[in-house]
Amino acid sequence: MKRAAIYSSSRGSRTPVGSREPSVTQQETPSPAASRKRRFSLRPWAARHARLLKAGAVLVLLAALAAPWLAPRGLSQAQIDGRIEQALEARGAPPGAAEAYEKILPSVVHVRGLAAPSEETEDGKAHPTQEGNVGTGVVIVDTGIVLTNLHVVQGATRVRITFHDGTETDARVTGVRPEHDLAVLQASELPDDLVPATIRSTNGLRSGDAVVAVGFPFGIGPSATAGVISGLKREYRSPKGERILTNLIQFDAAVNPGNSGGPLVTMEGEVVGVVTGLLNPTEQRVFVGIGFAVPIENAAAAAGLTPF
Repeated sequence: MKRAAIYSSSRGSRTPVGSREPSVTQQETPSPAASRKRRFSLRPWAARHARLLKAGAVLVLLAALAAPWLAPRGLSQAQIDGRIEQALEARGAPPGAAEAYEKILPSVVHVRGLAAPSEETEDGKAHPTQEGNVGTGVVIVDTGIVLTNLHVVQGATRVRITFHDGTETDARVTGVRPEHDLAVLQASELPDDLVPATIRSTNGLRSGDAVVAVGFPFGIGPSATAGVISGLKREYRSPKGERILTNLIQFDAAVNPGNSGGPLVTMEGEVVGVVTGLLNPTEQRVFVGIGFAVPIENAAAAAGLTPF
């Protein structure tokens, strides 16, 4: 940057080299008017501080341009509240239980295990097929692969499932994992637009994370209940004591008989577990605050899918 010239405040001229100094017999005394003129002149000072003045002018200009943004004036409380609301809407509210339910709902199915018909009666007619266990399932592959609990279909001679759109069809058991109380079903007929669930690894889940359980408690549903994860890596003994399940997710979203096999999902609607049982110290099979789900890693492996 070109530097500004620095001017001396003296108005005297320098004597050329080699010339003689004139003899001064009497010092010239400046007039009072001339002294006042030199004393109040800003030109020399401005010349010495030219760079500082330019920088100051730029700062003043920037402050004038930014003033409307930095300190808006004349806003009412209603306008301030409106701007805050707009900022929150732009950011987006976190998903809740309703959003999770809506996302998983197309993938939830009603599962019924039917018992074998009884022998013919005296009039030669057979008794109708008897209803067995009732539970829930979740579609994980769009080819009609459904996960549910083994105890829902165990002992049934026929399995019927009903999809979200009302399509009802038979399903056959294609795989079981008794150690995780899991069964894999293959539907015989599929809806036109079958929506498989999104599954998510349980890695990173913490006690206190919000979850939603979706199913058919006592055959009523689909129903949604919300709660939190109460603990991880829990152990649970089935009501009849025939098996002990380990590495379970404990949660407090209300579940009851009929929820078995249903999905346990995050607030984003992603499946992290399959509901498998509830703990009640009494003989009543009703919810008292502790439910269990098989982690989705075990469930996915039961269906032949690569674990996370």
